[in-house]
Amino acid sequence: MTMEDRDGFIWMDGEWLDWRDAKIHVLTHTLHYGMGAFEGVRAYETEDGPAIFRLDDHTNRLFNSTKILGMKIPFSVESLNQAQREVVVKNNLKSAYIRPMCFYGSEGMGLRADNLKVHVMIAAWEWGAYLGEDNMKNGIRIRTSSYARVHAHPSMAGAKTNGNYVNSMMALKEAQDHGFDEALMLDSEGLVSEGSGENIFIIKDNILYTPHLTSALPGITRHTIFTLAKNLGYKIVEKNLNCDEIYNADEAFFTGTAAEITPIRDLDANQIGAGTRGPLTEKLQTLYFDCVHGRNTDYLEWINNGRCV
Repeated sequence: MTMEDRDGFIWMDGEWLDWRDAKIHVLTHTLHYGMGAFEGVRAYETEDGPAIFRLDDHTNRLFNSTKILGMKIPFSVESLNQAQREVVVKNNLKSAYIRPMCFYGSEGMGLRADNLKVHVMIAAWEWGAYLGEDNMKNGIRIRTSSYARVHAHPSMAGAKTNGNYVNSMMALKEAQDHGFDEALMLDSEGLVSEGSGENIFIIKDNILYTPHLTSALPGITRHTIFTLAKNLGYKIVEKNLNCDEIYNADEAFFTGTAAEITPIRDLDANQIGAGTRGPLTEKLQTLYFDCVHGRNTDYLEWINNGRCV
């Protein structure tokens, strides 16, 4: 089944379209020049039906991304929140990956954008573990990429923009071509930045370390780990991180809405810790899934506004 040939509904510019009818023109501006912003959002099954995890945070980040790009979304935050809740219900999904995206249409061509309309679409579908169910337990193998993470200033790395992911796709393909599951991207100074679409944490002597956000996206799952780990009494340090520190770490893991919490078992064929999911990674992973499924009542504020009822 391809992404275009499915049953269901997609929200486009305030209207519900049959999945197969949600199409745009080949001269759509964002298709040619890459200026657009998107989100990756997940809804999880709970006792009270599906609920979107940290819906407000994702929608606010989408608005922040478009503000950085100078794109004005022609809908309110609550309108997009409601459409995301409804897209789960209309597609009869118990759990879902949700993709909102803002893009320029086919009103004109060339680099000028003042004559273009900002369009918004929201789709949702079932999507399991992004990096594989088995890897959630045993961990993935990653490779240091020869492609540097695009620098924060010219690329606006703090915005989740369409065009930035060309860099990520090239890094991921290179890693997979060499037999690895994912890429580790360094910044222009040779310091650890992030994966192709994930933030990274390492654990050494029960302290969590993660890179500064100078050239990495401010991940919502990353922020979730900050909250969970600190509430468990663990210390988190943001610092300049190099590959040697990952080689010598006790544990390492990626975070992201798609990747959730995925352990890393080796970098560049150098085993990390025991070479599988470590005990603290497992503890955080378990707590994270308890939160997203509504089993931990201490963090219900993260799902309450996302309940799809």
